[in-house]
Amino acid sequence: MAFHPYLYFAGNCRQAFTRYHEIFGGELTIMDGSDAPPGAVAPDKTDLVMHASLNNGDELLMASDSYDDNFTPAQGVAVHYSTSDLERARSIFEQLSEGGTVTMPGQEQFWTPFYGMVTDRFGIPWQVNVEASEDEGP
Repeated sequence: MAFHPYLYFAGNCRQAFTRYHEIFGGELTIMDGSDAPPGAVAPDKTDLVMHASLNNGDELLMASDSYDDNFTPAQGVAVHYSTSDLERARSIFEQLSEGGTVTMPGQEQFWTPFYGMVTDRFGIPWQVNVEASEDEGP
């Protein structure tokens, strides 16, 4: 079983996923309203992203722009990114922090050599974590 986050944006999905692609790498796919059959999307919304996916091996992050004029961002959730590479975790945290708000600085915790929380410039909350190996500990 796998769970994959599906994020919604208020018109800036393309910018967010382009940035995530720069940060995480992988294969980026973006379809917007102009890719839909004629008449399927209102003419004033064809530039909105219908579906975006960032696929990197077994990892998949998906999203779209909200087509709802009364869009409200989700609350009480975060995207959790975990790696065994301490330097990669630090780099990703720094890149997600650019233009965003650090809510918990990345640092050593009792369970890991690095953990931090940030809301990126697109309004998405992230947790970045290093998986401590069983023989290392934090």
